[in-house]
Amino acid sequence: MRRAKIIAVAALALGGLTACGQTVGEQALVGGAAGIGTAAVTGGNIGTGAIIGGAANVAYCQTNPGKCQ
Repeated sequence: MRRAKIIAVAALALGGLTACGQTVGEQALVGGAAGIGTAAVTGGNIGTGAIIGGAANVAYCQTNPGKCQ
């Protein structure tokens, strides 16, 4: 069971980074969705996951624009 959770979290995290979005709003939504999914799988707080995921994705996409399509 623990192994399945780790694989699911990794898939969600990587999926969120590969689909950044073209605008800051899209980037925040994609990151927030990945954060919610990760928090749900790991039993964390989904609100916190959404905030952290959204902020992290926007920060990543804004500092690495060539890697986000």
